[in-house]
Amino acid sequence: MNLSMKLIFGLICIISVFNSINSARILGLFPTHSKSHLIIHSAIAEALAEHGHDVTVVTNHPPSKKKLPYRYIYVDVPPISAEIFSEAVNKRPPFYKTITAFIKGTSEISNSSLHHPLMQKLMKEESFDLVLHGYFLNDFLFGVAAHFKCPIILSFTMRPFTNVNDLVGNPQEYSYVPTLASSTKQPIRFFDRVRNFIYVTIGRELGYRPYLRWTQEQYYRANFPSDKFPSLDAMMKNVSLIFTATHFSQGPIRPDVPAMIEIGGIQIKEKPDPLPEDIKSILDNSNENGAIYFSLGTNIFKGHLDPSKVKIIFEVLSKLPQTVLCKWSDAEFPIESPNIFYKKWLPQDDVLHHHNVKLFVTHGGLGGVAESQYHGVPMVGIPLLNDQHVNVENMENAGFGLSLDYATLTEESVRKTIVEVLSNQTYTDNVQRFSRLYKDRPLTAKQTAVYWVEYVLRHHGAPQLQSPAIHMNSLQLLSLDVIGFLLAILYVVFKIIKIIFFFVEGLWCRNKLKKE
Repeated sequence: MNLSMKLIFGLICIISVFNSINSARILGLFPTHSKSHLIIHSAIAEALAEHGHDVTVVTNHPPSKKKLPYRYIYVDVPPISAEIFSEAVNKRPPFYKTITAFIKGTSEISNSSLHHPLMQKLMKEESFDLVLHGYFLNDFLFGVAAHFKCPIILSFTMRPFTNVNDLVGNPQEYSYVPTLASSTKQPIRFFDRVRNFIYVTIGRELGYRPYLRWTQEQYYRANFPSDKFPSLDAMMKNVSLIFTATHFSQGPIRPDVPAMIEIGGIQIKEKPDPLPEDIKSILDNSNENGAIYFSLGTNIFKGHLDPSKVKIIFEVLSKLPQTVLCKWSDAEFPIESPNIFYKKWLPQDDVLHHHNVKLFVTHGGLGGVAESQYHGVPMVGIPLLNDQHVNVENMENAGFGLSLDYATLTEESVRKTIVEVLSNQTYTDNVQRFSRLYKDRPLTAKQTAVYWVEYVLRHHGAPQLQSPAIHMNSLQLLSLDVIGFLLAILYVVFKIIKIIFFFVEGLWCRNKLKKE
């Protein structure tokens, strides 16, 4: 073996050793009711795998790509009930009813995934250095990290709300940070602050959270018995950090503890993939009026929608001069029209990057809104459930497009709204201006996620990130105990002063009587 070959061989050995030292075994645990949530969770897994880590993903959705940089384990479990989506879209029940239904549904999916033979085999035969958990009202799965005796990081696909903030002691700051259910602009007006105060101080103790905690305790105790595992409360206080699919530029401005990391837009590729030839041809050959991209996300199907509303929307789209590229999961199309092209699945990020796409008609999911903002495409929002209403209101408030009320939409309102956004350059200018702001970061979202995962691995869970607030109850966090203590002291001081006053007054009166 000559000298050059020896050098090459030595270099290969050094690289191999280096990789073995720095490569961690990471479990991506992503049982979810929504494929759109999985897209964001998987983007983190992909970034870690591309950085040399040994990543295994377990999820209840089949893979959408043939080639993935990580091991993919599909656990086939029953999906969440279609009635939950249908009722939430068409009847708009009270918040507590919708959230309790989702708690029940997501818990069942998570529990079924945990008991799937493939997952059970994984837990019996393998070990991991870290669990990356796709979090959505399924706290009991924190026990998987207890099983593997490793740190846990959460991936959350929405703006943090009370329950998520509490996991890392993130301050609520209800006096100037709108809640997840509010789209009010900052600074917050008085009655909005009143609503925030009630939601945070009363709702957290008397609203859905007690039901969530009770439900999760039942599942946790059944799967992770107390004689072998730490309590759920202990696991909830040992979350290393949380990734949120947000960015401060989107607002609202809020304080974040070090364990709350923003990775908004992580699913967006810096360099889009080439479009499939048929989709590329449709968009390339759209006429001078450009193309409209239409999608109601991954959770909503034809059966969830009012047929009359669907007919109204597509009647308007069919009469527009633009080409319409539509993501429509059902085999039966709403309307046949030469300007509308239907696909069961579309690479949304790559489609929105195409220069001929002039408008995105969306349900207002946070991921889709972020992609549209990134690529500078104005929107017409038709929110259907959950945080979509707030996302669309925020989009409209920012001047990136307009919204339609699904319950009251008419052919006239749909046509008028779409034409206004297409014809008024202001919306395009606003969102393209924001696009430049959204992209202006010291690190990309993927680089940020990789850095902080490796930080947690390097520092064995990184307990130094933990806020002392997670060890405090509501009375302590609101300083009500301190206020009560100070009021008690003031009361005692007042009583002492009063006693001294009456004592001195009595002495004065007695002395006066003696002199007389």
